[in-house]
Amino acid sequence: MRPHSSEDKQIRLLQLYPRDMNIYGDYGNALVLMRRIQWYGFTPVMLTYNPGDPFPEAPDIVIGGGGQDSGQDRIQQDLLGLGERLRGLAEAGTPMLMVCGLYQLFGHFFETRGGSRISGIGVLDVETYGTDNRLIGNVVSESPDFGQIIGYENHSGQTYLGPTAKALAEVVVGQGNNERDNHEGARYRNVLGSYLHGALLPKNPAIADFLISTAVQRKFGQTLGALQAPQSAPESLPRLTELARQTASSRPR
Repeated sequence: MRPHSSEDKQIRLLQLYPRDMNIYGDYGNALVLMRRIQWYGFTPVMLTYNPGDPFPEAPDIVIGGGGQDSGQDRIQQDLLGLGERLRGLAEAGTPMLMVCGLYQLFGHFFETRGGSRISGIGVLDVETYGTDNRLIGNVVSESPDFGQIIGYENHSGQTYLGPTAKALAEVVVGQGNNERDNHEGARYRNVLGSYLHGALLPKNPAIADFLISTAVQRKFGQTLGALQAPQSAPESLPRLTELARQTASSRPR
């Protein structure tokens, strides 16, 4: 068997709408994934998609961030045009992480405070309603899949889960999706939605490794557990990650 070339070992990471949906440090999620993909011995390929671009072929991981209502409005029609393709990727098991604004638009709709609706693509069974209350501050939540998830929320849209979506986590400190229940985020198959910025992944490497391991399993039939630990990662990384988590979780809302 011939050895793998660097091209054979590529993991293609696609960031959706970085021009309009990339606030509160969300690009940090892409940086974390790129570096951790390298540490696990694969070759990261960074792809981006903005309105009007050709959609990249065969992304292995898809991520997206937050934006203002105006940014959501600018990408709405383009995103709707991608809806069938993105739903197909989701149904096929492609791992995805959507934060805040794109979390909302991966649901059925975002209804603004003025009553107008920005349609979503329905990957996640969630609905979002604009309110006069802004939910701001650090969040600590507990997830059955990823343990304790820590991040920072800043949103006035409030999201409610439908019957086919399950919460990503349950809130311990903070608000999460809305002011009525203690859910944070949503999950359907390998698609994760969350309101947590910060960026999310530097403080929550278990989620980053879920995205990577799912992509590796689907593409190469390997699991990260069967691979050598990321030897090239800095020795100080676990300590710094834990320090960041402790600092964020101890700060007042």
